[in-house]
Amino acid sequence: MPQYLFVYHGGTTPTDPAEVEATMAAWGAWFQGMGEALDIPGNPVGQSYTVSNGSVVDNGGANPASGFTVIKADSIDAATEMAEGCPMVVNGSGSVEVAEVHEIEM
Repeated sequence: MPQYLFVYHGGTTPTDPAEVEATMAAWGAWFQGMGEALDIPGNPVGQSYTVSNGSVVDNGGANPASGFTVIKADSIDAATEMAEGCPMVVNGSGSVEVAEVHEIEM
């Protein structure tokens, strides 16, 4: 079954303990709902750097990544349908970029 990379953009880090608990519960429920499709839960990420030929910029680019997950799905349509349930998408604070992972034989 193909793997798909979810790259999260946006979102906020809650500071209030009740908000932290609610946010973690929402992510946990979403992950649990994906069942065996959840391959690598991933994590939030810190400040991103953009590396190009001859330069390194620490601004994260136009739409910096805020985290990632790897799932398994039958198709890109099935993967994007799963991404629609992401807590950041549901609450309008962010988006999910979905891309198929292509295996390369070495």
